[in-house]
Amino acid sequence: MYLMNVVKPVHSQAILPLLLRRAGTISLPLRAHRPLQPCTATISTKFSPTVVHRLHSTAALIKQTKMSEITIEEGWLSLPDGNKLYTKTTHPATSTPIEARLAFIHGFSEHIGFYDPFFRILAGRGIAVYSFDQRGWGKSVLEKRHRGLTGATPQVLDDITEFLRTIPSNASAPLFLMGHSMGGAEVLMYAAQGPPITSGIRGFLAEAPFVALHPKSRPWKSTVVLGRLAGKLLPRWQMINKLDVNLLSHDPEHVRRVEADEMCHNTGTLEGLAGMLDRAAMLEDGRVVIKEGAGEGGKTRLWVGHGTADGICDFEATQRMFGRVQAEDREMRAYEGWYHQLHAEAGEDKVKYAEDVVKWILDRSGPLDSERSKL
Repeated sequence: MYLMNVVKPVHSQAILPLLLRRAGTISLPLRAHRPLQPCTATISTKFSPTVVHRLHSTAALIKQTKMSEITIEEGWLSLPDGNKLYTKTTHPATSTPIEARLAFIHGFSEHIGFYDPFFRILAGRGIAVYSFDQRGWGKSVLEKRHRGLTGATPQVLDDITEFLRTIPSNASAPLFLMGHSMGGAEVLMYAAQGPPITSGIRGFLAEAPFVALHPKSRPWKSTVVLGRLAGKLLPRWQMINKLDVNLLSHDPEHVRRVEADEMCHNTGTLEGLAGMLDRAAMLEDGRVVIKEGAGEGGKTRLWVGHGTADGICDFEATQRMFGRVQAEDREMRAYEGWYHQLHAEAGEDKVKYAEDVVKWILDRSGPLDSERSKL
């Protein structure tokens, strides 16, 4: 099943100029980092929010969804090399049957704390969400010298594997893997080149994946080449790559929160930035192609969502990448006029987006035989 859908925006705000302004400063080389001290604390928080959301059809329907007693569980994942990653699980209410499990990978210069509203909507529909702050980001950074210390691509993918292994099994709730931006590209790479554990993943989802930077924001090729050479000599050298926060979302309050958040530090290392660019380049030029047979039951299931006005990651490059996917069950949704963070768009748009994700996941949940009858 191949689908290409265009989603109209609900908001009416004007589109900002599609320009990613990049500012760079270089800090001193990183010293060898010490293993983080063990931490086994787990914190649970219960809340009972009411969310109004719109289901778009011929006539828009508005309904209330009460998500009572959704539980947030925080913890730490110990990695084989002694490092630890901050984790967060959003559990559906005990009265809500768990229909699916979703592992989520965040993007560049952000952390999973910004996804709480999105995760809560999913949990309210019976999708348990498992997430973590990647190396170098969010609460996984305990000292400034750890900022952006993601490691090379093999390390990035290995961390995802280690995280997936910690997710509790549930025979009645299949596992899905999703990522945004940098994390979206990591999910696409994982689907194309991942280890045998991918055979247990029912479906892959990518939100505004970093396949290529927007044309107006791409660095000179000579700059990239020199950066890669420098990265081999000083892989942990930190460099700030500031994103234009105004291109993230039409929601001004969300933009202000991102700008004020110290954990959105825009810091990468030469090794990490080179790895991120290399992953994108391989997806963009077709050296890496997602093929049939990557997921559960020997079948690849892929969903991609991207805003047409994304000024950070290039929408057209994602379209071209998607056109090379060799899988029957693939769908790409084009969100017309939307920016980079679809899950954080203004007003009802972010809830419309969450509903699209929920529907795609639930349509492919349950026993594999029942999945065919839903599509």
